[in-house]
Amino acid sequence: MSEKVRAAVAIDIKRTQVQEFDLPEIAPDAGLLKVEAAGVCGSDWPKYLRPDGPRILGHENVGILTKVGKVAAECWGFKEGDRVAVEEYLPCRHCERCWSGEYRLCDATDTHLKTGYRYGSTPITIPPAIWGGYSQYQYLHLNSVLHKVPHDVPATEAALFIPLSNGIQWAMIEGGIGLGQTILIQGPGQMGLSCVIGAREANAGCIIVSGTSRDARRLELARELGAHYTIDVDKEDLIKRVAEITHGQMADVVVDVAAGGPKVVVAAVDAAKKGGKVILAGSKGRAIPEFLSDWLIKKYLTMKGVRGHSFHAVELAIQLIASKKYPLHKFSTHQFSLAQVDEALRTVGGEGAPDSIHVTVLPWQ
Repeated sequence: MSEKVRAAVAIDIKRTQVQEFDLPEIAPDAGLLKVEAAGVCGSDWPKYLRPDGPRILGHENVGILTKVGKVAAECWGFKEGDRVAVEEYLPCRHCERCWSGEYRLCDATDTHLKTGYRYGSTPITIPPAIWGGYSQYQYLHLNSVLHKVPHDVPATEAALFIPLSNGIQWAMIEGGIGLGQTILIQGPGQMGLSCVIGAREANAGCIIVSGTSRDARRLELARELGAHYTIDVDKEDLIKRVAEITHGQMADVVVDVAAGGPKVVVAAVDAAKKGGKVILAGSKGRAIPEFLSDWLIKKYLTMKGVRGHSFHAVELAIQLIASKKYPLHKFSTHQFSLAQVDEALRTVGGEGAPDSIHVTVLPWQ
């Protein structure tokens, strides 16, 4: 193929550059995606701060299959012209974790091991270079995990499939929130708001979301999505307020997706009821000096770290998006072109446009 493809390449700290690449010939065991929209994940921000070699970021990718090799078509069950969402993982498909369905835990997806690759993380030095979503086209490896997306869903809403699937995974599947139970969600960002939807779909009896004063707009959307109570921790004592709302029973499940420091984890333990669960999804980047493991014993708590989403969670997320049950257009707040990827990333990092929730790159604008 002689056609060129434009992509925004992270080349230095807080700097991307739009470059041109050759569109590759597609082998029988590969495919090519015309990217309609690429969501900007919060995890793209640290990669933007430390690129570790030039790469095309973006792993919340939705688009049209424009080329599908014969082997890939048989493996995926998709054909050219189908609209799909592409998970970020490139699992090996032959280890114990892959065969058990936990492919997101496959060592081949761990980029920190230097032997693993993911969409939006793989350097452009690995042929054919176009491994990320901030690009007009994305190369698809045979081990890609794809999901069908209805053609009538707006691309910016379809690109919510990863945060929404994370919310379903963490609140509903990992947290096990159920009928009539109380859940506290710490952090009203895109992941926290997705947890609200997951908890609502599980018929939680009481959904509480906490944030700071600067999260006022997000807390308002949390209530619109189904949260029964919101707490501004800059103005109210979180633990006292949770105790007041629950009549002293505290929360059956606490999901921490906050960007705050280690003290947020301590608050999660305090807010959980005896026999409850604490789900940790928000990375803190440093140790928790205030933490005492005896608290887990005394309160008979289950504490679990989580990462990513299962195939089932993504399927549920896409079904919810297609159902138009929730006002997801309010979730998708900012859209940027390839030439504006720096501004898109700064917006997610809190240094760009204000009041963002979910940011999307539209490569063909």
